[in-house]
Amino acid sequence: MVHHPEATGATMKDVAEKAGVSTATVSRALMSPEKVSAATRQKVEDAVTAVGYSPHTLARNSKRSESRTILVIVPDICDPFFSEMIRGVESVAAAVGYLVLLGDCAHQNQQERSFLDLMLTRQIDGMVLLGSQVPFDSTNEEQRALLPMVMANEFAPELDLPTVHIDNLTAAFEAVNHLLRLGHSRIACIAGPQDMPLCQYRLQGYIQALRRSGIAVDPHYIVRGDFTFDAGSRAMQYLMALPEPPDALFCHSDIMALGAMSEAKIMGLRIPQDISLVGFDDIELSRYSDPQLTTVSQPRFEIGREAMNLLLEQLQGKIVNSGSRLLDFELKIRGSTAPSLRDENAR
Repeated sequence: MVHHPEATGATMKDVAEKAGVSTATVSRALMSPEKVSAATRQKVEDAVTAVGYSPHTLARNSKRSESRTILVIVPDICDPFFSEMIRGVESVAAAVGYLVLLGDCAHQNQQERSFLDLMLTRQIDGMVLLGSQVPFDSTNEEQRALLPMVMANEFAPELDLPTVHIDNLTAAFEAVNHLLRLGHSRIACIAGPQDMPLCQYRLQGYIQALRRSGIAVDPHYIVRGDFTFDAGSRAMQYLMALPEPPDALFCHSDIMALGAMSEAKIMGLRIPQDISLVGFDDIELSRYSDPQLTTVSQPRFEIGREAMNLLLEQLQGKIVNSGSRLLDFELKIRGSTAPSLRDENAR
């Protein structure tokens, strides 16, 4: 008899490919063998032996009704924006005896298979998504049906999930309208990635506010960034080099706004006398900048709490409707915005 060592890297996907079945079928064959045919079960068992896959964790979990563990998928674990949201999730989870695992979607390509295996082997009971990215093929209905999921912060209607977030379009509209009321008319926007739904809504809020005031949207005033300090810095360099630079700036995140603020000071610009800045998120750093940053405050802790509560309801067998749960936002007006000097000089 040939002895196959325990897995040193084989995954359920390897078993599925060897057996010529789906990963979901492998999961059923190993966890609930009565739900598949004898022939399929034999193919899966042979493939397990052939690739050296060790389903010991699966067997252990199948004896229990649940793992008492949930997975939180974070778009970028280095971004301080998500810390309060994660804390909100953990506060609810800890109170009912759940462990929280963090998965970083910034490196999703390398980890996608690991995340999927956690789902298929029932090592997690559910997932909270803090962005629009999911750690599996979202077009695969079989995979989507594996675990209860809730989305927090983002909104992706095509995923048909319970979702907790703010009204990003209205929040952006109010932020830009604040600059307009201060007399600014050359208002630029440092936007986030085009493929992120919340960035699309924030950009629409910016555009609607300008159009409502009769100001034409200048495409040169819209610069894309990736929610980093460097992106804000580079955007500021580009905008201030324009023939007619802006006198105010709306940013899709505080991080990019702070990067822009730093670059403006290097250029010798005074804030808010020469240029007003508005951020988005109200991270802790926004209150310690000089001047303090005017920003849209999101209830990030409450978003996390509400998302985890919705997930718990699903885990308890309750029916939770998909769609949005909107929480309130607040425009925090601080020292980085002031009336336009052009407006003051015209009086």
